[in-house]
Amino acid sequence: MKKPLLIICLLSILFPCLANATEVDYKKFGRIASVVVKEDYPGQAVKDYHYLGRKQLTSEKVSDTFEFTVQENNRDKRVLIIVVHDLANEKTLNITVHE
Repeated sequence: MKKPLLIICLLSILFPCLANATEVDYKKFGRIASVVVKEDYPGQAVKDYHYLGRKQLTSEKVSDTFEFTVQENNRDKRVLIIVVHDLANEKTLNITVHE
């Protein structure tokens, strides 16, 4: 009886820490994606922004995908920003822009 209770207690302590690490990554790479959109579409209004999620590419590399709605010439344009980064050293490896 003590062992399952101990496991549940440890998980409840560790889980918020893991969730917070993902949120920090989301914010950090979201800021990078925002800067890329502003540089690629100078003077255009960014109307909307969504985090589409994370994909595991290898044991060390992941990609975070962000969707922006940019108003260009009075038309909405959907722009995807994919940020590939290394989990081990937290360095950005590649940034891709898709319209």
